[in-house]
Amino acid sequence: MIVQTAHGFEAPRSYPLAALSGDVDRRTHLPLGRRRARPRTPLRVGLFVPTSGAAGIWGPSTIACAQLAADELNRNGGLDGREISVLVVDAASENPDLLPATNRLMVDRAIDAVVGMHLSSVRKSLLPLLGGRLPYVYTPLYEGGERHAGVYTIGETPLHQLVPALAALSESRAPTRWALVGNDYVWPRVSHRYARDTLARLGCEVVHESLHPLGCNDYEPTVAALECSGAQAVLLSLVGQDAIDFNRMFAARRLAGRIRRLSCAIEENELLAIGADLTEELYVAGSYFAALGTEANLSFQERYRNRIGARAPTLNALGQSTYEGVHFLHALLGRGERPVVPGEPVLFCSARGAVWRGNDSLSCPIYLARANGHALEVVRTLSSPAE
Repeated sequence: MIVQTAHGFEAPRSYPLAALSGDVDRRTHLPLGRRRARPRTPLRVGLFVPTSGAAGIWGPSTIACAQLAADELNRNGGLDGREISVLVVDAASENPDLLPATNRLMVDRAIDAVVGMHLSSVRKSLLPLLGGRLPYVYTPLYEGGERHAGVYTIGETPLHQLVPALAALSESRAPTRWALVGNDYVWPRVSHRYARDTLARLGCEVVHESLHPLGCNDYEPTVAALECSGAQAVLLSLVGQDAIDFNRMFAARRLAGRIRRLSCAIEENELLAIGADLTEELYVAGSYFAALGTEANLSFQERYRNRIGARAPTLNALGQSTYEGVHFLHALLGRGERPVVPGEPVLFCSARGAVWRGNDSLSCPIYLARANGHALEVVRTLSSPAE
């Protein structure tokens, strides 16, 4: 269900996370007064994912993966007998009703927790409403450094994802002149800072850098400037439709194959939209790809196809992250009132073998994949959980 929104809602009342307050039920992780009033009510999870705008391409797979996780948990008793229900909220950065809708949900106490797969700029706008009031599991790759109470990040950061990828690509065919092209919000800005520092250490030069608003649409001037710069490789910190538009224009100017492309955010749905013939020398760094041949992923794929059907949205890292997010939330709330201890692992079902010990301590493999038609095929393991 998509939440319908309106304007002019009052400020939300606060109801704390158990890790922050002891006045909770040991089993449900919710305030005692609420459970007495509504015993065995479902655990209502707000799934905040973009279903419109530049990142709307991520919506179908993220919703399908989250629902798969909820179904799996419900078949095994939910959260101590409480069914887990998922309520979808359009968390597109372009959605003007997002904050009023979230406010209304908080006022009405219509959700008990949030699993969010959206841009970091959206996360920052939601924090005044959600931070510390509800458990908020943020699932995608992001810039790192999240410290707000009650917010749990389970995605990769540039330090562990981008930095080793730049080093690996600099070893073979040694591109020394790089361009940095991204959207203009916090994750690309931080990623570019890491890139500049890393490339300088590798003896490389940044010859072009540009940031663009979401929904830029026209990337022809940027591609022309990149071509004139003499860049041998480009880091793409573009997301959703912007990544698609850029790569189509890039290939239209016959730069595919001549200039290497590296992204940490392009996933299989975007690859399909770009076109199989336009992705030569396109690399992606990440901890999950649909083509992974691991036992965990093969099992995940089978369960996904069985649940969603033959026309299921293409599996990808961002969709898989909401599957993890719902399972992580279950593991978190299943601790009762026992607080999360820094360094102590929170174990949850993951198709990529992730273990969480804190927002700054996620253990998962990092791979470098190369586009091959409509697939992203791993060509190198950059790091493993043991490293």
